[in-house]
Amino acid sequence: MNTKDNMITDISAELDNEFGKEGTTERATFDDDAYAFYSSQILLKARKEAKITQSELAKKINTTKSYISRIENGTVNPSAGMFYRIINALGMRVEIVKPILNV
Repeated sequence: MNTKDNMITDISAELDNEFGKEGTTERATFDDDAYAFYSSQILLKARKEAKITQSELAKKINTTKSYISRIENGTVNPSAGMFYRIINALGMRVEIVKPILNV
C-alpha cells in the first residue's frame, strides 16, 4: 500500500491505472522494463563488490563493455543464458526455490 494525498491506495490498483491491467501489452512492457532495471541493479552491485571493471567482465564472458553497460543501465535485459554467464563470472550462483504451499 502507498499513501497519496493522505489517502491509502492499493499499489496493484495504481499499477493497473498507470500501466494497464495484468495481461495487457502495456503491463507486459512495464513488467519487462521493471525486471530489466532490477536485474541491472543486482549485476551492477555484484560487479562492483567483485571489484571487476565492465571491460574485465566483458572479456570473461566474451562480450563487449558496451553490452555490459547497457545491461547495467537497464536498457538491455540479458537472456537467461547470459545472466547465468555473468553471475558465474562474478563468482555468484542463482538458486531457484519452489515456494512452500500451505495446504
